[in-house]
Amino acid sequence: MSFKKKQYLSLGLTVFFLLLLMFAILFMANVIKANMIEIVQDRYYKVNQALEIRRFFDQTDRQLLRILIVKEEMDPELVEDLLRQNEGGIQKHMLELASTVNTEQGTLLVKKIEAAYTSYNQMEKDFIQKLKDGETSELQELYDSERGNRDQLLHDFDEFIKYQETLMDQSLESATSTHTQLVIVLVSAVSLALIMIVIVTVTLIRSTSKIISKILMGLDRIDYKNLSSLPRIEIDTKDEFGEIANSFNSMAASLETYNKNETKYMAEITEQNWIQSHSADIVHLYSQHVNIQALATDLINELSNTLNACLGAIYLKEDEKDKTFYRNIASYAGKEHQVGRAQFTPGAGLVGQCAVNKKIFILNEIPNDYQVITTGLGSVRPRSILMAPVMMKDEVVAVIELASLEKFTAIQAKLLDEVLDTLGIAITNILGRMEIAHLLEDSQAKTEELQMQSEELQSQSEELQSQAEDLQTQAEELQMINEQLEERTNDAELKSEELRAAKEALEEKARELMISSKYKTEFLANMSHELRTPLNSILLLSEMFIDDTNHGLTSEQVEFMKMIHSSGQDLLDLINDILDLSKVEVGKLEIHFEEVNLCEFTDSLEQSFMQFAKKKNLEFTVSSSVDIPYLIFTDEKRLRQMLKNLLSNAFKFTEEGSVSVKLEEAGSHEVPQFHHTNAWLKVVVADTGIGIPAEKQEEIFEAFQQVDGATMRKYGGTGLGLSITKEFAQLLGGVCKVESEEGKGSSFTLLIPSLPEGLPEKGKETIHAETASAIDKDVLHENEHLPSIEREEVPSTATLQEKTVLVVDDDHRNIYVLKNALEKEGMHVLTAENGMECLNAMEKEEKIDILLMDIMMPVMDGYETMRRIRELEEFAELPIIALTAKAMNYDRKKCLEAGASDYISKPLKLDQLLSAMRVWLS
Repeated sequence: MSFKKKQYLSLGLTVFFLLLLMFAILFMANVIKANMIEIVQDRYYKVNQALEIRRFFDQTDRQLLRILIVKEEMDPELVEDLLRQNEGGIQKHMLELASTVNTEQGTLLVKKIEAAYTSYNQMEKDFIQKLKDGETSELQELYDSERGNRDQLLHDFDEFIKYQETLMDQSLESATSTHTQLVIVLVSAVSLALIMIVIVTVTLIRSTSKIISKILMGLDRIDYKNLSSLPRIEIDTKDEFGEIANSFNSMAASLETYNKNETKYMAEITEQNWIQSHSADIVHLYSQHVNIQALATDLINELSNTLNACLGAIYLKEDEKDKTFYRNIASYAGKEHQVGRAQFTPGAGLVGQCAVNKKIFILNEIPNDYQVITTGLGSVRPRSILMAPVMMKDEVVAVIELASLEKFTAIQAKLLDEVLDTLGIAITNILGRMEIAHLLEDSQAKTEELQMQSEELQSQSEELQSQAEDLQTQAEELQMINEQLEERTNDAELKSEELRAAKEALEEKARELMISSKYKTEFLANMSHELRTPLNSILLLSEMFIDDTNHGLTSEQVEFMKMIHSSGQDLLDLINDILDLSKVEVGKLEIHFEEVNLCEFTDSLEQSFMQFAKKKNLEFTVSSSVDIPYLIFTDEKRLRQMLKNLLSNAFKFTEEGSVSVKLEEAGSHEVPQFHHTNAWLKVVVADTGIGIPAEKQEEIFEAFQQVDGATMRKYGGTGLGLSITKEFAQLLGGVCKVESEEGKGSSFTLLIPSLPEGLPEKGKETIHAETASAIDKDVLHENEHLPSIEREEVPSTATLQEKTVLVVDDDHRNIYVLKNALEKEGMHVLTAENGMECLNAMEKEEKIDILLMDIMMPVMDGYETMRRIRELEEFAELPIIALTAKAMNYDRKKCLEAGASDYISKPLKLDQLLSAMRVWLS
C-alpha cells in the first residue's frame, strides 16, 4: 500500500468517527439550544410583556385612586396626559404579547385580559370626562363599578404568568436531560476516536521512517553559505516521497536561479542608492539660494560633475512683449564663460524642440561641426548630448543641455529626471521671492507717496474751509446792510439803486458759495479716485500674501505685510471719514428714519465691543433703564456710527478701569425745546480714562482736533470721530455734549428724539445750510455704502477653475494683482490696457466667460467699450463687472446703463470680487 493510500485510510477512519461525533453533538446541542431559546426568548419575553402591562395598569389604577383622594386638587389635563401615556404602553405590549403567544391556553388567557382591560379602559375615559365636567361626586361610584373587573384582570395576569413559568420549567427539564445524554455520547466517541488515531499514526511512522532518513541525509549536504550549487536527493520510489525528492531537486534549481537574480538586483539597488544620494545633494542647493543666477550657476556645475559632463548650459524661460524665449543664464566649461547660443524660441533648434515636446532625449549621433570640448592640451568633439525640460505643472520653465565624452547612461538620465521633478518648483519659488522683494520696495515707495498726497489733501481741505468761513462772514455783513436798509424805508426811493446793487452782490456771493461748495465736492471725489486706485493694489496684494500659506515669506515679512495692509486700511478709513464730514457740510447726507429695536440694538452693541474690552482688560457694561421705550424712530445706521465713535474713543483713552453705556429716557429739563416729539432717548457713554480739560471740551468737537499734541502722539487718530458724531446728532434733531474731569474720565451724552414722521422741513432748514439745496443730488459715496445688484446666494464651493476672464485696466499694478489672484483660483487670465485692446482681444479669443472692466482708461474708456460689446450679438449675455475708483452715486447708474452686469468700487475686496464672479458664472 502506498503512503498516500495509508494516509487516506487512516484519515478517512478518523474523519468518519469525528463526523459521527460531530453530528451527535450538533443534534443534542440544537435540542438544548431550542429549549434555552424557548425559555429565554419566548417564555421569558412573554412574562416580561405581561409584567410591563401590569405595571402600566397599576400606575393607571394608582392615579385614579389618587384622584379620588385629592379630587379637585388634581389638574384634569395633566392626569389625562399621564393616563394616555399608560394606555399607549399597555396597547403596545398587549399587541406584542398577542403576536407571540403560541399555545391554546395562552391565547385564551390573553383574550380574557384584553376583554377585561377594554371594559376598564372605558371606565377610565368616563372617569376623566366627569373629572373635567366637575362631577367629582360620581367618581367613586364609577370607580367601584369596575372593581370586580379590576380584580379579575389582576387574577388573569397572575394566572398567565404562572402558566408561562410552568412551560419554562418543562423546557428546562428537557434541556437538562439532553445535556446528560450528550456528555455520555461525547466520552464514548472521543475514547474510540483516540484509539483509532493512535493505531494509524504508529503504522505510518514505521513505514515512512526509512525514506525520511534518506531525505535528511540529502538535506545535511546543503552548503547554506554557497547557494550557487546545491545537492540533489536520490530516491527512486514513485510514491509521495519520490515526489518530495523531485520537488526538492526542483527547488534546488530554483534557488540557484534566484541567487543569480539576487546578485543582479543588488547591483540595481546600488545604482538606486547612487541616484538618491546625488539627487539629495543637488536638491539641497535649492534652499541655499535666493537669486536665480546663483542657483543656475551652482546647479549646472553640480550636474556636470555628477553626470561626468564636459559641457553644460541652462536656458530660463522669459516673456517679453507677448513673446516667449529661453535665455542662456549659466554654463559650464564654455568659451568666454558661455556655452551655446544666447537664447532660443520654442521650437527653434533642439533646445526649442525639447521645450515643445516636454521630454528628455539623448543625442548620440553628433555632427562634425558641433562645438568641441576644449582643454589645455587640445579640443575634442563630444560623443553624447542630453537635453531635459524643467517642468512646473504643465509649463516648461527652463531647459538643461549637457554634453559628455562618453555616452550618457540610463541611470544618469534617471538621476536627472529625479532632480528635475522639484527643480521647477524651486525656480518658480525663487522668481516669486525676487518679485515679492521688488513689490515690497515699490509698495514702500507708494506708501510714502500716499502719505504726501494725504497731507496735501488735508491742507487743501483746511484752505477750502477757511474760504467758506470768509464767505459766511461776508454774507453776515450783507445781512446787516439789508437790515439797515429796512430801517431806512423812508429813504428807500433815494437809495433804491444802492439796495439793488447790494442785492445783486448778495446773489453773486451766494452763487460763489455754491460754486465753491461744488468745486470742493468735485475735488474730494477726484481725490478719492486718485487715492483709492493705488490703495486697491496695496490692500489686495497684502491680503493675498497674508492669506496665502505658500507665499514663502518669513514670519517677519508676514508681519510687514500685515502692517502694510493695516496702514492702507487706516488710510481708507480716513478718506471715508473726510467724505462723511464733507456730506454733512454740504447738507446732502441722506437720513432714513425707521423703527429701532433698542433691545436688539444694545445686544449688538455689547457683542461688538466685548472682545475689545477683554483684550484691554477693561470692564465693559451696556445697561438700559426700565422706562425706555421698546422702539424709537430714528436713523439706526447713524445712531450706531455715533456710538461706535464714542466707544472707540473711550477704549482708546482708557488704560484701566471701565467703559459703560447706559440707555434711559431723557427728562424734560434735559432736552432742547422741540415741539414735534416728547419722546427722547438719552445715551451716556462713560469711561475712567485720561479725561478732558475744561478749556478743551468744546474744541474736541471740531474736525481734526484732539486734546493736545501729546495725546496725538500717544493715541493717534484723525480727530474726525467726535466732529462726525456731533454733526450726525444735529442731523437727527438731537445734541451731543460732554462732561469730563482731567485724570478721572469722561462722560459723553447723546440726546436723540423719536420721530415717527421724520424730521420736519423747518428742522431740516435749521440744520442744513441753505446753499446746499442747489448742489447736484449725486454726492460723494463710500465703497462700503455702494448698493450692488441683487444677487442669488451661490455656495462657496462654486468653482472658477478652467474659466477664461479678460481683465481690462490701464494700471499695471491692478492687472498684476488681479492676474495673480485669479490664476490662483485656476482661471485663464487675459489682459488689455484700454477699450480698443479689449475689443481686439475678444475678436482673437474663441471663448471668454467673464470680463472685468475698468472705467477711466485712455484711448477708449470703459463706458464706450461696454456699449460696443453689447452691440455684438455673440456677447449680449457676457457677464461684465465694472471696476472703478470713482465714488459718485451716478457712476453706478451710468455703468449699468452702458451695459455692465454688476458694479464694484475700488479698493476691491478680493472675497467680494470672487463672490460676484461666482454668481455671474453660475
